[in-house]
Amino acid sequence: HQAWRALAVLKGVKVERGDDPHTLIVHYSVLDYTLESLEAALVEAGFHLEETLLVRIHHALIHYVEDTQVHNLKSPERLIKQSHQVYIKAYDAHPHGDHDDTPIELREYR
Repeated sequence: HQAWRALAVLKGVKVERGDDPHTLIVHYSVLDYTLESLEAALVEAGFHLEETLLVRIHHALIHYVEDTQVHNLKSPERLIKQSHQVYIKAYDAHPHGDHDDTPIELREYR
């Protein structure tokens, strides 16, 4: 109950009780909070979180995914039309197609 109250006071965090009496379901925006920051706040407040190997692996994956999401959300949006211009210029600079330096008279069958 104390952990529920500690998380529920955070702006933008929605906390629900889980099926298990020791479980909370927490909804939040990764732009405001991450699982890592919420866990750190709970530990700092004196709560003991489950530390089994499976839980640590699961949380490490979530931390990585959230960091990636935050990075992608904060990155400026690419201008797709301008990015294609780079590839067009690179393509034009390299020889391509049926280009053959052999003179026509030597290529034709007689």
